[in-house]
Amino acid sequence: MTKKEKAKLIVNILDKQYPQTPIPLDHIDNFTLLIAVLLSAQCKDERVNQITPKLFTQADNPLSMSKLTQKQIYNIIKPCGLGPQKSKAIKALSIILVKEYKGEVPEDIDLLEKLPGVGHKTASVVMSQGFGHPAFPVDTHIHRLAQRWKLTNGKNVTQTEKDLKRAFPKESWNKLHLQIIFWGREFCQAHQCFALECKICKAINPKRIRPFAHKRP
Repeated sequence: MTKKEKAKLIVNILDKQYPQTPIPLDHIDNFTLLIAVLLSAQCKDERVNQITPKLFTQADNPLSMSKLTQKQIYNIIKPCGLGPQKSKAIKALSIILVKEYKGEVPEDIDLLEKLPGVGHKTASVVMSQGFGHPAFPVDTHIHRLAQRWKLTNGKNVTQTEKDLKRAFPKESWNKLHLQIIFWGREFCQAHQCFALECKICKAINPKRIRPFAHKRP
């Protein structure tokens, strides 16, 4: 089976399972989406969605957020983990947005990546889910799934992102990114399937009998 054939098979399965792809992180606008994605690092979306209403009640825009102290932010977001780093980043990026971007989130991935605490994956999510630009954010779970599905030999998320963008049509990236996340959580978990259990893994590797060995990013 060629990579294009695998990609087509995967899209068909995912479209049937997830015809709709709601954004899993609750948000009001691109600023609150940016904060929610930043908080989701090493934290489940469900936990983030429990915390952000408390935070956004205090401040749901860059100006209001910039006026909170780092300690105030930390006390609210602490359950998300990495509280000191995240609270520092949220405070700093809010000040930058007010001073340099008139309180608006820049619609430019390079500018987003320059903001404190905003890496390529976070910036890609905002460009995709917030602004609607084609992007393919890749986290460690998508990286593992792409390996299991033989869509990449990449040893890191950067190479995997490039391979996935080559494998699938550009117009499908935003929806597909979310579909893969949903599928991974429901059917192809990081420490359960190992390319042996789920429908996609079985379809792509019908003769596999041993667990797949991942290359760590």
